[in-house]
Parts: sequence; structure tokens; C-alpha cells
Amino acid sequence: MINIEITAEEFEKIRKFVKAKVGISLSDQKATMVRGRLHKRLLELGMSSFSEYYRYLNSPEGEEEISNFINAISTNVTSFFRSPHHWTYLKENLNEIFLSKPNKKIRIWSAACSSGEEPYSIMIFLRENLKDFDKWDIKILATDISHKALAKALKGEYSEKDVESMQKAVIHRNFTPKKTPTGVVYEIDPILKSKIMFRSFNLVNDDFSIFKFHLDIIFCRNVMIYFDKETRRSLISRFAKLLNKGSLFIMGDSEAITENKNEFALIKSSIYKKI
Repeated sequence: MINIEITAEEFEKIRKFVKAKVGISLSDQKATMVRGRLHKRLLELGMSSFSEYYRYLNSPEGEEEISNFINAISTNVTSFFRSPHHWTYLKENLNEIFLSKPNKKIRIWSAACSSGEEPYSIMIFLRENLKDFDKWDIKILATDISHKALAKALKGEYSEKDVESMQKAVIHRNFTPKKTPTGVVYEIDPILKSKIMFRSFNLVNDDFSIFKFHLDIIFCRNVMIYFDKETRRSLISRFAKLLNKGSLFIMGDSEAITENKNEFALIKSSIYKKI
């Protein structure tokens, strides 16, 4: 197999391209990771250097390749009911967050939803905890920059390993097992899927004016760690404008709001309330 190395100059060009396209800031230590994740694409395209690939990305012919590039660079690690303390908090405060709503209307954004486990977890949580779930007007917007991840999310099928963290009764109520040539997959209940709108959205460069209503909760977990300070500050301000006063903003376990303290108040580790 051809072994294509990446030079410091090539890495610097790709690093700037990533920052401009999706806001991800890559440290000097990420050169090996970038080479590893893009090497296969270069071979598939018959290219012999990262400079050639970079020129292709910036050409009209390479416009469709940008999606493959983003899929390779971005990290899509997720699972059902990730960060258990978030779900514990929501359950313990069910009345204040959900049941007190007079119009039985809930609007949630799962930003950077990856392959769908997060928005489906939200729907399963609501069905399991709202006794009159069917009478609620619930809509979730689930977005990601990766077309590959969104395709899996839209399909709504998961392996036995993917769902093993949930109780069997919960799986039974919310999934249908289906035999395939490669084994059993679990298909999410169409009722739950119908309440979720999946779409491609770039948190850094896309237009937030598409939002025509305020939100009750925004989940944006394990994304901010890839952004620099100014990008985080700007993005959190945009989130704040979309939330109703008192609504929740939920981040990843290793993330925190260090700026924007006039917009959000910390109520529990990685859980914030719009001021």
C-alpha cells in the first residue's frame, strides 16, 4: 500500500481549512490524526499528496468531497442515554421542566446529534416519563454537519450492542427487533421518529435565522471542546437568543461556560439555565 505522509505546511493548510469550514481548532499534535483519517480518501481518489487533496477541496470539482472531508475529520462518538446525570436531573425536575407547561408543547434542539442516539434518547425519555405522552405536542430538531452520521440517524436502526445500556422493557416499548443478514438490528418506533426532524447544519457558518420559535432545551454536548474561545462565546450567545428564559442548555461533561455568564447560570455540572 502507498504510504502518503503529511508535511507541516500541508497540515497547516488543512488546519486552516477545517477552522474556516466547521470551526474546529486542531492543535499541532493532531497532524497524525488528520493524516490517518484522510489517508484512505487520498488513495480512493488516486492522489499522491495532501497538497493535491487540498487543491481538490478548494476547486469546483471538489465541492462534493467536502462532505467526505468533514465526515473524516469530525468525531462522531455517541451512545444512548450518554451522561446519566443529565437524564437523572431531567427526571428529578420533571414537573418544573415539562409538566408545568400549560400548553403541553415541547421544543428541543439536539445540536451535533451524530448518528441519532441523542435525539432518540430524548424521545424515549419523554415517552417513558410523561404519562399522557400522546397528548403532547413534541418536536425535536436534530442537526449535524456529517451527512454520513445523519444518514444513520434517519435510518433509525441500531445493533444489539448499541441498545444494551437500556432496560429490556424500555427496548421492547421503543424498538422493533429486525433480522438482517448481518444479525439483529433494533428499529426505533416510527411514532418517535416522526417527531424528530433531522437536517444538516453547520453550527459555525450556517444561518440561525432559520429558527422561527424559541426552544425549551438545547443539547449541545461534546462539541465546544473543538472550538476556540471566541467561537464558543459567539455560539453560546446564539444559543441564548433561541432559548426561553429559564430554559436549559446542556453541555458535555468536560465542557463549561467560562464566558457568557450574563446569559446562563450554572445549576448543575454541565447543565445551565438561561437567565
